Amino acid sequence: MSIDLSDYERGAKFQGHYGDTLDKLQERLSRILVAHVVHKKRAVIAIEGWDAAGKGGAIKRLTAEWDPRSYSVWPIGAPTEEEKARHFLWRFWQKLPGAGEIAIFDRSWYGRVLVERVEGLASEAQWRRAYDEINEFECQQVEDGTAMVKLFLHVTQETQDERLQARLDHPWKRWKVHAEDFRNRARREDYLDALKDMFANTNTRWAPWQVIDGNNKKAARIAALTAVVDALEKQVPMKPPQPSPEIEALAREALGKDG
Repeated sequence: MSIDLSDYERGAKFQGHYGDTLDKLQERLSRILVAHVVHKKRAVIAIEGWDAAGKGGAIKRLTAEWDPRSYSVWPIGAPTEEEKARHFLWRFWQKLPGAGEIAIFDRSWYGRVLVERVEGLASEAQWRRAYDEINEFECQQVEDGTAMVKLFLHVTQETQDERLQARLDHPWKRWKVHAEDFRNRARREDYLDALKDMFANTNTRWAPWQVIDGNNKKAARIAALTAVVDALEKQVPMKPPQPSPEIEALAREALGKDG
Protein backbone atom coordinates (compact mmCIF):
# COMPACT_ATOMS: atom_id res chain seq x y z
CA MET A 1 0.00 0.00 0.00
CA SER A 2 1.37 3.41 -0.97
CA ILE A 3 2.12 6.11 1.62
CA ASP A 4 1.38 9.79 1.04
CA LEU A 5 3.09 12.03 3.61
CA SER A 6 0.53 14.77 3.03
CA ASP A 7 -1.93 12.54 4.88
CA TYR A 8 0.12 13.09 8.06
CA GLU A 9 0.19 16.88 8.33
CA ARG A 10 -2.90 17.73 10.38
CA GLY A 11 -0.99 18.34 13.59
CA ALA A 12 -4.12 17.65 15.62
CA LYS A 13 -3.79 17.88 19.39
CA PHE A 14 -3.99 14.70 21.43
CA GLN A 15 -7.56 14.10 22.52
CA GLY A 16 -7.29 12.82 26.06
CA HIS A 17 -5.22 13.19 29.20
CA TYR A 18 -1.63 13.15 27.95
CA GLY A 19 0.03 12.30 31.28
CA ASP A 20 -2.30 9.43 32.14
CA THR A 21 -2.09 7.95 28.64
CA LEU A 22 1.69 8.23 28.62
CA ASP A 23 1.93 6.52 32.03
CA LYS A 24 -0.22 3.62 30.85
CA LEU A 25 1.79 3.19 27.66
CA GLN A 26 5.07 3.26 29.57
CA GLU A 27 3.76 0.65 32.00
CA ARG A 28 2.88 -1.61 29.05
CA LEU A 29 6.32 -0.94 27.57
CA SER A 30 8.01 -1.90 30.83
CA ARG A 31 6.20 -5.24 30.74
CA ILE A 32 7.07 -5.69 27.07
CA LEU A 33 10.78 -5.38 27.85
CA VAL A 34 10.48 -7.88 30.72
CA ALA A 35 8.62 -10.24 28.40
CA HIS A 36 11.49 -10.02 25.91
CA VAL A 37 13.99 -10.78 28.68
CA VAL A 38 12.20 -13.78 30.22
CA HIS A 39 11.14 -15.27 26.88
CA LYS A 40 14.51 -14.46 25.23
CA LYS A 41 12.90 -12.59 22.36
CA ARG A 42 14.48 -9.91 20.17
CA ALA A 43 13.10 -6.70 18.70
CA VAL A 44 14.36 -3.91 16.46
CA ILE A 45 12.77 -0.46 16.38
CA ALA A 46 14.00 1.70 13.49
CA ILE A 47 13.07 5.37 13.74
CA GLU A 48 13.49 7.72 10.80
CA GLY A 49 12.19 11.24 10.26
CA TRP A 50 13.00 14.82 9.42
CA ASP A 51 15.44 16.86 11.51
CA ALA A 52 13.56 18.25 14.56
CA ALA A 53 10.65 15.87 13.93
CA GLY A 54 10.73 14.55 17.50
CA LYS A 55 12.70 11.32 17.17
CA GLY A 56 14.73 11.98 20.31
CA GLY A 57 11.68 12.93 22.36
CA ALA A 58 9.88 9.78 21.30
CA ILE A 59 12.87 7.58 22.16
CA LYS A 60 13.27 9.27 25.55
CA ARG A 61 9.69 8.44 26.47
CA LEU A 62 9.80 5.02 24.88
CA THR A 63 12.69 3.95 27.10
CA ALA A 64 11.78 5.87 30.28
CA GLU A 65 10.77 2.77 32.25
CA TRP A 66 13.20 0.31 30.65
CA ASP A 67 16.08 -1.46 32.37
CA PRO A 68 19.21 -0.23 30.52
CA ARG A 69 20.77 -3.70 30.71
CA SER A 70 18.28 -5.05 28.18
CA TYR A 71 18.04 -2.41 25.47
CA SER A 72 20.34 -0.26 23.33
CA VAL A 73 19.84 3.00 21.48
CA TRP A 74 22.06 3.40 18.44
CA PRO A 75 22.35 6.98 17.08
CA ILE A 76 23.38 6.47 13.48
CA GLY A 77 25.60 9.06 11.82
CA ALA A 78 28.01 8.98 8.92
CA PRO A 79 29.90 5.70 8.54
CA THR A 80 33.52 5.49 9.65
CA GLU A 81 36.33 4.66 7.23
CA GLU A 82 36.27 1.08 8.51
CA GLU A 83 32.53 0.86 7.87
CA LYS A 84 32.78 2.43 4.41
CA ALA A 85 35.28 -0.27 3.46
CA ARG A 86 32.53 -2.88 3.86
CA HIS A 87 28.97 -3.47 2.65
CA PHE A 88 26.73 -0.72 4.01
CA LEU A 89 24.70 -3.16 6.12
CA TRP A 90 27.79 -4.52 7.92
CA ARG A 91 27.73 -1.89 10.65
CA PHE A 92 24.08 -2.62 11.40
CA TRP A 93 24.66 -6.34 11.74
CA GLN A 94 27.08 -5.47 14.56
CA LYS A 95 24.30 -3.69 16.46
CA LEU A 96 21.46 -6.20 16.19
CA PRO A 97 19.97 -7.35 19.51
CA GLY A 98 20.68 -10.68 21.15
CA ALA A 99 18.18 -12.89 22.95
CA GLY A 100 16.23 -10.90 25.53
CA GLU A 101 17.17 -7.51 24.04
CA ILE A 102 15.58 -4.63 22.15
CA ALA A 103 17.60 -2.37 19.87
CA ILE A 104 16.44 1.11 18.87
CA PHE A 105 18.01 2.74 15.83
CA ASP A 106 17.87 6.54 15.79
CA ARG A 107 18.20 6.65 12.00
CA SER A 108 19.11 3.43 10.32
CA TRP A 109 20.13 1.51 7.20
CA TYR A 110 17.66 3.69 5.32
CA GLY A 111 20.37 6.32 5.14
CA ARG A 112 21.55 4.51 2.00
CA VAL A 113 18.36 5.41 0.11
CA LEU A 114 17.88 8.81 1.77
CA VAL A 115 20.88 10.96 2.71
CA GLU A 116 23.41 8.90 0.74
CA ARG A 117 21.19 9.06 -2.33
CA VAL A 118 20.38 12.76 -2.04
CA GLU A 119 23.91 13.87 -1.17
CA GLY A 120 25.54 11.70 -3.83
CA LEU A 121 27.37 9.56 -1.27
CA ALA A 122 26.15 6.39 -2.98
CA SER A 123 25.98 5.78 -6.71
CA GLU A 124 22.59 5.35 -8.35
CA ALA A 125 23.34 1.67 -8.85
CA GLN A 126 24.14 1.33 -5.13
CA TRP A 127 21.03 3.01 -3.77
CA ARG A 128 18.72 1.34 -6.28
CA ARG A 129 20.17 -2.06 -5.35
CA ALA A 130 19.75 -1.21 -1.67
CA TYR A 131 15.94 -1.56 -1.72
CA ASP A 132 16.21 -5.30 -2.30
CA GLU A 133 19.16 -5.60 0.08
CA ILE A 134 17.22 -3.86 2.85
CA ASN A 135 14.09 -5.91 2.28
CA GLU A 136 16.12 -9.12 2.41
CA PHE A 137 17.97 -7.96 5.52
CA GLU A 138 14.71 -7.18 7.32
CA CYS A 139 13.11 -10.41 6.14
CA GLN A 140 16.05 -12.38 7.52
CA GLN A 141 15.60 -10.76 10.94
CA VAL A 142 11.85 -11.38 11.01
CA GLU A 143 12.16 -15.00 9.86
CA ASP A 144 14.79 -15.55 12.56
CA GLY A 145 12.34 -14.38 15.23
CA THR A 146 13.18 -10.69 15.59
CA ALA A 147 10.23 -8.31 15.74
CA MET A 148 10.71 -5.36 13.37
CA VAL A 149 9.03 -1.97 13.92
CA LYS A 150 9.69 0.93 11.53
CA LEU A 151 8.50 4.46 12.28
CA PHE A 152 8.82 7.63 10.22
CA LEU A 153 8.12 10.92 12.01
CA HIS A 154 6.85 13.49 9.55
CA VAL A 155 6.63 17.28 9.97
CA THR A 156 5.90 20.07 7.55
CA GLN A 157 8.54 22.58 6.54
CA GLU A 158 6.77 25.21 8.64
CA THR A 159 6.87 23.05 11.77
CA GLN A 160 10.49 22.12 11.20
CA ASP A 161 11.48 25.78 10.82
CA GLU A 162 9.69 26.71 14.03
CA ARG A 163 11.51 23.99 15.95
CA LEU A 164 14.91 24.81 14.53
CA GLN A 165 14.42 28.45 15.50
CA ALA A 166 13.23 27.45 18.98
CA ARG A 167 16.37 25.39 19.47
CA LEU A 168 18.57 28.28 18.38
CA ASP A 169 16.75 30.59 20.80
CA HIS A 170 17.27 28.19 23.73
CA PRO A 171 20.83 28.39 25.12
CA TRP A 172 20.78 24.76 26.27
CA LYS A 173 19.36 23.38 23.03
CA ARG A 174 21.53 25.17 20.46
CA TRP A 175 23.91 22.22 20.41
CA LYS A 176 21.22 20.21 18.64
CA VAL A 177 21.37 22.40 15.52
CA HIS A 178 24.02 21.51 12.95
CA ALA A 179 24.98 22.78 9.52
CA GLU A 180 23.59 19.64 7.89
CA ASP A 181 20.14 20.52 9.26
CA PHE A 182 20.09 23.47 6.89
CA ARG A 183 21.70 21.57 4.02
CA ASN A 184 18.99 18.96 4.37
CA ARG A 185 16.32 21.65 4.61
CA ALA A 186 17.48 23.19 1.33
CA ARG A 187 17.01 19.84 -0.42
CA ARG A 188 13.61 18.96 0.98
CA GLU A 189 12.11 18.27 -2.44
CA ASP A 190 14.91 15.83 -3.20
CA TYR A 191 14.28 14.10 0.12
CA LEU A 192 10.56 13.93 -0.60
CA ASP A 193 11.32 12.18 -3.89
CA ALA A 194 13.65 9.76 -2.08
CA LEU A 195 11.03 9.11 0.62
CA LYS A 196 8.37 8.39 -1.97
CA ASP A 197 10.60 5.74 -3.52
CA MET A 198 11.63 4.40 -0.12
CA PHE A 199 8.04 3.83 0.98
CA ALA A 200 7.07 2.36 -2.39
CA ASN A 201 9.92 -0.14 -2.32
CA THR A 202 10.28 -1.06 1.37
CA ASN A 203 6.77 -0.94 2.86
CA THR A 204 6.68 -4.72 3.02
CA ARG A 205 4.27 -7.20 4.55
CA TRP A 206 6.91 -8.44 7.01
CA ALA A 207 8.25 -4.97 7.90
CA PRO A 208 5.66 -2.27 7.18
CA TRP A 209 6.24 1.44 7.70
CA GLN A 210 4.16 3.39 10.20
CA VAL A 211 4.13 7.14 9.60
CA ILE A 212 3.60 9.41 12.60
CA ASP A 213 2.20 12.93 12.23
CA GLY A 214 4.84 14.79 14.22
CA ASN A 215 3.39 18.27 13.91
CA ASN A 216 2.00 18.15 17.46
CA LYS A 217 4.64 16.83 19.85
CA LYS A 218 2.38 15.27 22.47
CA ALA A 219 0.10 13.60 19.95
CA ALA A 220 3.13 12.30 18.06
CA ARG A 221 4.69 10.79 21.17
CA ILE A 222 1.48 8.98 22.07
CA ALA A 223 1.08 7.76 18.49
CA ALA A 224 4.68 6.54 18.30
CA LEU A 225 4.56 4.69 21.63
CA THR A 226 1.17 3.20 20.76
CA ALA A 227 2.53 1.93 17.45
CA VAL A 228 5.46 0.25 19.20
CA VAL A 229 3.31 -1.22 21.97
CA ASP A 230 0.71 -2.61 19.59
CA ALA A 231 3.36 -4.15 17.35
CA LEU A 232 5.52 -5.72 20.05
CA GLU A 233 2.68 -7.10 22.17
CA LYS A 234 1.73 -9.25 19.17
CA GLN A 235 5.24 -10.64 18.90
CA VAL A 236 6.05 -11.73 22.47
CA PRO A 237 4.09 -13.75 25.06
CA MET A 238 2.68 -11.23 27.51
CA LYS A 239 1.95 -13.66 30.34
CA PRO A 240 4.50 -13.47 33.17
CA PRO A 241 6.46 -16.67 33.77
CA GLN A 242 5.69 -19.00 36.65
CA PRO A 243 7.86 -18.61 39.76
CA SER A 244 11.00 -20.74 39.76
CA PRO A 245 10.67 -23.66 42.24
CA GLU A 246 14.36 -23.24 43.07
CA ILE A 247 13.95 -19.55 43.89
CA GLU A 248 10.80 -20.25 45.89
CA ALA A 249 12.70 -22.79 47.97
CA LEU A 250 15.56 -20.39 48.55
CA ALA A 251 13.10 -17.66 49.52
CA ARG A 252 11.36 -19.93 52.05
CA GLU A 253 14.69 -20.83 53.58
CA ALA A 254 16.02 -17.30 53.71
CA LEU A 255 12.87 -15.34 54.40
CA GLY A 256 10.68 -17.87 56.12
CA LYS A 257 7.85 -17.45 53.63
CA ASP A 258 6.97 -17.95 50.00
CA GLY A 259 8.93 -15.76 47.58
